[in-house]
Amino acid sequence: MEQSKQSGKDCGYKEGALPQCAPLAVSCVPRQCGSQPQYEAEKALARGTLFPGLDLPLLNIVNTGTADVPEAELMALDFIAHDLSLYLDTHPGDREAFRMYREMLDLAEKGRQEYEKRYGPICKTALLDAERYTWLENPWPWDAAAERKD
Repeated sequence: MEQSKQSGKDCGYKEGALPQCAPLAVSCVPRQCGSQPQYEAEKALARGTLFPGLDLPLLNIVNTGTADVPEAELMALDFIAHDLSLYLDTHPGDREAFRMYREMLDLAEKGRQEYEKRYGPICKTALLDAERYTWLENPWPWDAAAERKD
């Protein structure tokens, strides 16, 4: 992990590193030093980032939880995969992050398949291999008492 060259100390994961003689009046965005530490999936979705060092709440308003709905876990997995892909855009050599990215994609796909078995298609592209148009058929996730028609 890169350390701050200006102060000669490790500033921790909430601080970025600037070049030692950075020119004046030139904007500089500190580079994220690494992919650790990380929030758990549901907390990452609620906070809007996988990385605690990037967690900068607007007006100190903090989201603490996600909705208790069947697709919440799937949304969290998709969010983590997307956040990791953004990290990998600037850190393509981070093998651990890429391994985790592939793991999240796999978990999200398995979760999507399980969700669609229970509730039907989660998006219309899931109807690509369908024999007929089933988008409007019950049960919807909020129809707890309904039974699935096959």
